[in-house]
Amino acid sequence: QVQLVESGGGLVQSGGSLRLSCTASGTIFSINTMGWYRQTPGKERELVAFITSGGASNYGESVKGRFTISRDNTKNAVYLGMNSLRPEDTAVYYCYAHIKRTNTDPVSHYWGQGTQVTVSS
Repeated sequence: QVQLVESGGGLVQSGGSLRLSCTASGTIFSINTMGWYRQTPGKERELVAFITSGGASNYGESVKGRFTISRDNTKNAVYLGMNSLRPEDTAVYYCYAHIKRTNTDPVSHYWGQGTQVTVSS
């Protein structure tokens, strides 16, 4: 089994900052891309950012310049630094990872359970 556990969500005022963490555990041979999506009620999940195993990253247009994604391959962890937060950033944030459980398994997509971020105006 593979689990992704997120932490770091919470309530913050507009203009504030938060840092989300997500750690993968279980039977893991390798991790390719890791990243974050977010979702608000009634809307589809929106890509926030992702980062490859080599460190290349990409961001959704609405968070460019404000959010920073990073990872620690030694800890199987991905982080999302969020600055200049806005009320429209309010959402449940989900981390994901593309993981091979063994060297013969295909790459599979795993989700975390989600963490709530609420930005007050």
